[in-house]
Amino acid sequence: MYSDPISDLLTRIRNASLAKKHDVMVPYSKLKFALAEILRTEGFVERVEKVEDRHGSIRITLQYDGHRPKIMRLERVSKPGRRVYAKKNELPKVLNHYGLAVISTPQGLMTNKQAAKVGVGGEVICEIY
Repeated sequence: MYSDPISDLLTRIRNASLAKKHDVMVPYSKLKFALAEILRTEGFVERVEKVEDRHGSIRITLQYDGHRPKIMRLERVSKPGRRVYAKKNELPKVLNHYGLAVISTPQGLMTNKQAAKVGVGGEVICEIY
């Protein structure tokens, strides 16, 4: 049993991309599915689908540039022991705007660029580049 499901999701994706796996399966939750959808819309993963099995799972199909994975770094920022929040005018810039940060806002999960457009802050979930 794990105590932080978001860290588990990020670790499974990171390990699968380093091992050059095509697919990775993670247990289903709405938050994990929303995070995986953000990765898909930003072009870091190829496909995200909910698999109807005994407990429900998410199949994430990873994307590669030749032999290099699209995800170079995937890092959890806000942890259960140390929550990190950002105001709307203090949103993180990841790799000078080449990467992205996923922010949990009152309107749902969104990237740091989308949160800046909407003008909201929230909890910084992770950084990706």
